[in-house]
Amino acid sequence: MNQTIKIGQIVPSSNLTMEREIPAMLRARETIFPERFSFHSSRMRMKKVTPEELKAMDCDSDRCAYELSDAAVDVMGYACLVAIMAMGKGYHRESQERLHKITVENGHPAPVVSSAGALVDSLKLMGAKRISIVAPYMKPLTKLVAEYIEAEGVEVKDYIALEIPDNLEVAAQDPMNLVEIYKRLDLKNIDALVLSACVQMPSLAAIQRVEDECGVPVLSAAVATTHQMLVRLGLEPKVPNCGTLLAGKA
Repeated sequence: MNQTIKIGQIVPSSNLTMEREIPAMLRARETIFPERFSFHSSRMRMKKVTPEELKAMDCDSDRCAYELSDAAVDVMGYACLVAIMAMGKGYHRESQERLHKITVENGHPAPVVSSAGALVDSLKLMGAKRISIVAPYMKPLTKLVAEYIEAEGVEVKDYIALEIPDNLEVAAQDPMNLVEIYKRLDLKNIDALVLSACVQMPSLAAIQRVEDECGVPVLSAAVATTHQMLVRLGLEPKVPNCGTLLAGKA
């Protein structure tokens, strides 16, 4: 492709991290592949990560899909993992299908990836049967995320809930804190470590370091979303220094 590939993201209004980490990964990819990318977002209102706000926010995703398809983006990512998972087990399939139909109806068909679906699909691609996860959510929401993943056939052996309710505070976390936080998890006999089961909690800077330290494949919701976007675009899903999934080894 010679033209610039347009990446669309549906993001919570208080989300900062996906508009940092997705471009960072794809800019890194530009150093080893010829494709070039531009980035475009539409926002759904959400300030606190509560079931009530998540449900109200998800209702706004259709409008965002219309707006992004007006720009004829080449792929669209729904960048809120827990909003999808809070709507019921398997909901990522329903959401992705509905939003894709909107792009078709609007005359600019685009594949749609959700961060929830991307994480599940990436774990399956990696052959991960048992994982441990870190999430910034309160314990009930973290448990909900674990149960959603387990309903897809992947056992969550252990998880850490950092219990940060304010979404801007989640975005303000230092990703390098995860280099110590992950050590509190049970990593015995797991197939993968999800260092951030949340697209708002920064983790990209720590992914490769933690993987090199612990010897287990490490990914995040953002890494999985990037991988699935590249797959849906028909591009090689490879980005340097982002862990096993984007190393072309999956």
